[in-house]
Amino acid sequence: ALHVTPADVGDRAAVARLAADIQDATGDNVTLAYVDQGYTGAVAADAAAAEGIALHVVKLPEAKRGFVLLPRRWVVERSFAWATRCRRLVKDYERYAATLAGFHVIAFVGYMLKHSAQMIQCA
Repeated sequence: ALHVTPADVGDRAAVARLAADIQDATGDNVTLAYVDQGYTGAVAADAAAAEGIALHVVKLPEAKRGFVLLPRRWVVERSFAWATRCRRLVKDYERYAATLAGFHVIAFVGYMLKHSAQMIQCA
């Protein structure tokens, strides 16, 4: 599931729609979502809980010094790194959110096909 919002819409405001889209795409199989601090608060937690998803907020340690590895954060950062390999996704060039979402889908379908081809060659 992919949901692109304008810059003036906060993360918490989009939780209900995103959670519904995720459950629709996965057949209600998602029960836990790792999120960053933008999704803290009862509003986001309640919106996700209405769809059967518990939010686990990954927070920075109170006394941060230097690099700190956050649990499950590498999954999100890796996905962002993959997306920025595509020239059109490096910056927000698109005027419409639907166009940007479409380019993200195309990029990740390409990555999944490449990974599938590598898995077939290994078998």
